[in-house]
Amino acid sequence: MTLLRDMRYPTPHELALAARALADEHPAVVRLRQAGTSRAGQPLWVLSVAATGRAPAPASAPAAPRDVLVVAGAHANEPVGGATVLSLARRLLHDPAPRAGSGWHFLLCADPDGADLHRTPRPYSLLDYHRHFFRPPGPEQPEWAPSLLPPDRLPPETLALTALIDELRPVLQVSLHATDLGGSWVQLTRDIPGLAEPFGKSAAELRIPVENGASDAAGWPSPGPGIFVIPQPGSEAAGAFHPEDTRLSTWYHAHRYAGATAIVEVPMWASDLVDDPTPHPDPRGALRMLARRLGEDTARVAAVRDGIRRGPLPYEDPAAAPLLRAVDWTLALIPRITAEWAGDGAPAEASAAYVASIDAFARRLSLRAAAMLLRVLRTQGHPSAPGLDRLVTGWCEDFAARFQARWVPVATQVEHQSRTVLATYERLIASAS
Repeated sequence: MTLLRDMRYPTPHELALAARALADEHPAVVRLRQAGTSRAGQPLWVLSVAATGRAPAPASAPAAPRDVLVVAGAHANEPVGGATVLSLARRLLHDPAPRAGSGWHFLLCADPDGADLHRTPRPYSLLDYHRHFFRPPGPEQPEWAPSLLPPDRLPPETLALTALIDELRPVLQVSLHATDLGGSWVQLTRDIPGLAEPFGKSAAELRIPVENGASDAAGWPSPGPGIFVIPQPGSEAAGAFHPEDTRLSTWYHAHRYAGATAIVEVPMWASDLVDDPTPHPDPRGALRMLARRLGEDTARVAAVRDGIRRGPLPYEDPAAAPLLRAVDWTLALIPRITAEWAGDGAPAEASAAYVASIDAFARRLSLRAAAMLLRVLRTQGHPSAPGLDRLVTGWCEDFAARFQARWVPVATQVEHQSRTVLATYERLIASAS
């Protein structure tokens, strides 16, 4: 309870303590167990709330036919999911209706090592958020690793998550995500009819914009505002954002058991620009401009990165290595994206919301690379640190000003995410009956 009253994001350690307290308070219904270990040796905790009339089963017992798995902390820089899973567990104890025949299981943090590197429990501004920013490269992200690595090189966090899916065989897997600035949207591996209505109602009540043209879902089928169904791999709709085969990701692992996955995004800072359905007068021209700007911004960061390659800053430095791997992966990803925007892949017709979402995406790519590089330079006392610090500060201020950013309280983020998870489950069960 303290975590939500304090209006801040919990750390993996705080999550485990709160989950242990909940299990101790409700031993007949709630169970906390370890599902694996991270690369750095941290436990991966799963909190389970039993179906109505059923005690928490041991790990070896068969799962209920309609169990639900909720995954938090898959991206280190998106910490709201941890607070949401605690809130959901408490809701299920007070309102057991969703537990009728369904056990609920919460992976408290899929990447505790990454979460420890992204240290922003209570950010006060975009600059404050980026001062201690960390997001690992794609191959080190638990959910995306299977799309980028061969099976024998998968990280232990991924292996633990897929083993958990194999054990539970969930009818629904929900992955809790967040965006730094923008709106809320949901990605689905299968359409769930009727989800747009409760999702949109929750967003409206909580004054959270619905991201109608989410850059992550450009061109995807959309059965309702802010709801997107992931297209088949290799289709034109996949675009530059998900060039890998998404069906190798852990999002699709539940499909082998006839399950589905929903990815629920909420913003830390909201912007009404991403909820503007007005047709944009020249989307292709706008994307070409954004491609040029992103290329120029990236070149500035890359120049600093190239300078320290030649200096006395070894890539093998254990403190710097995770940040530098993330910087290099981000910088290498950008040319493919700018080529997509500058070429024929840009849409001839698009909404103002779509262009705004692309604008935000472009800004955060170069900003994230610069912020992580700045952390390394500042720690090392590198002479390039002050100049890069001014760049990061200016980009954060411009980002917030351009999008008229307003902070969404943590409790509001949690409320919307929790409502959306429950609505997704209710609509999925209703459509299957």
